[in-house]
Amino acid sequence: MPPHNSGGLGVACYYIARALARKGVSIDFVLPYSAHHPNTEWMNIHAAVPVKVIEDNLDERNVMTLAYSSSYSEIHHLQERYISYVENLVRREHFDVIHAHDWLTMRAGVRAKQLTGLPLVVHVHATEFDRSGSQAGNPLIHEIEYQGLVMADRIIAVSQVTKDIIIEKYGIPADKIEVMHNAIDPVSLEGYNYDHQTYRYLEHLRNEGYTVVSTVGRLTVQKGLVQLVRALARASERYDKLVLLLAGDGEQRDELLRLTADLGISDKVFFTGFVRGKKWRDTYSVSDIFVMSSVSEPFGITALEAAHHDTALIITRQSGVGEVLSSVLRYDFWDTDRLADQMIAIATSEALSSTLREEVRHEYTRLSWRDVADACLRVYDRLAKSEVVV
Repeated sequence: MPPHNSGGLGVACYYIARALARKGVSIDFVLPYSAHHPNTEWMNIHAAVPVKVIEDNLDERNVMTLAYSSSYSEIHHLQERYISYVENLVRREHFDVIHAHDWLTMRAGVRAKQLTGLPLVVHVHATEFDRSGSQAGNPLIHEIEYQGLVMADRIIAVSQVTKDIIIEKYGIPADKIEVMHNAIDPVSLEGYNYDHQTYRYLEHLRNEGYTVVSTVGRLTVQKGLVQLVRALARASERYDKLVLLLAGDGEQRDELLRLTADLGISDKVFFTGFVRGKKWRDTYSVSDIFVMSSVSEPFGITALEAAHHDTALIITRQSGVGEVLSSVLRYDFWDTDRLADQMIAIATSEALSSTLREEVRHEYTRLSWRDVADACLRVYDRLAKSEVVV
């Protein structure tokens, strides 16, 4: 949950909950840790496990280490404590619906349904197939996802891409799944002044005619960053004034550092480490082109954030955000030649760059968390009236 999130899931949860609260919904939000969350007075936040976040030192590498380097038994133990908390909560409080987000909360959601008989909504922001960037992944997580999806009374997928994965990989009937695209809150992104000093060297390069290509997110296999780096190397063979800004951290950092050296472009690729707050905003603002290079991206809120910061977008055809944005260039994640061509095209054509930036602005501003909340309420109402097909 912001400001302690390490990715888009926490952001989406925050804004969905806030939009629901503004429509009169009473929300108890159960988190697996204890921390200060400002501007959340409109809901009750519960710390399921008394583990306090080190608020000045929560970076993405720490989060990913917890999620992927810990043994499954450790994560399983944390889940058991989380489930135990939810069991006690539903026994002492009254609720109308259970809304669980992704695999870490599915077992608790199923248990709450068993104890109360309340309808269970499972909100899928990403599957293990997305996170692993392959057809494999952790079989134990696949099993948890399958059980949660089967037990859910209704499933919300953040894109048609995600819905198709749920149908194909888990055999869930299509009429049990609703697609609700994410959004952004432009108001929350206002009142900000870009600091040219954050990336002084990149600003110097821009003044020299260089184009800054960027991406923001975890440095992990899912994000297709090896292909992005290779595409930059291929593009640099024909157009020398391109540099790449990789904002984020993750288990692939060292591999990517070695790759840039092997390809002879280590002077063209800049690693920021985990970014948050002003530096995160400055990362978008210094960028001319934003690339979402994901092997599998259920949605991709970062693309909307980049569009808000007046950036031309290139996304993979495997990204769900492409279902709501058409003024972007697209490619298959493995097609490094096409990505290289697209980066060069935008960098060398001010007309193309300005057209993409202007037209995508009209598209992302049509998206609203209010609409997502309305769609959630319609699901809740149908479940209350037992009109949903399970």
